[in-house]
Amino acid sequence: MNKKKIILVIFLYFFSLSSSFSIEADVFVQSTVNRASKILSENLSKDEKINKLKIIAEETVDIRGIGFYTLGSARRNLDGDQKNKYSKLFREYFLKSFSSRLSEYTNPEIDVLSKEFISENYTIVNSLLKGTSERPEVKIDWRVYTKNPENPLIRDLIIEGLSLARTQKEEFSSILNSNNNDINALFKTLEEFSKN
Repeated sequence: MNKKKIILVIFLYFFSLSSSFSIEADVFVQSTVNRASKILSENLSKDEKINKLKIIAEETVDIRGIGFYTLGSARRNLDGDQKNKYSKLFREYFLKSFSSRLSEYTNPEIDVLSKEFISENYTIVNSLLKGTSERPEVKIDWRVYTKNPENPLIRDLIIEGLSLARTQKEEFSSILNSNNNDINALFKTLEEFSKN
């Protein structure tokens, strides 16, 4: 075997190894946080920051999974078209809500402290948003879905013990309960939020 073929075989071997590497949940969270912090510290308009934060969210958050979790038992009553419509509306709602809130921060510093292996599918990553003269420190736990270790995804944020996904689920349940469980009432709420 000549030198070029040996180099090619070695390259392909290491490439195949690197493409199957799993990403540790704590490293994934710290990397995601660092990307967001970099955007928030840049001299950009609010709209530019929001658009860049949306890209990060789409790459790192299981928006579809969170959406169906927050819908609760009502999802069992939806047909295929309604599920597709809900997924689309929830995605728009989530991205706007997430990026608008986060864009208010200027260079947030979050330190990943530890991780807790829950199961093959989930790891909890513990972190701390450092306090400043304007805000106290905040404990943030990240529920990371690790079924595919090469592509971990965020499924929930637990801020000072309060689950954002569970809070959202309760809010959607309240809307449905107030409207005789009519899914169109929830659709309308999501549409109005995304338009404003």
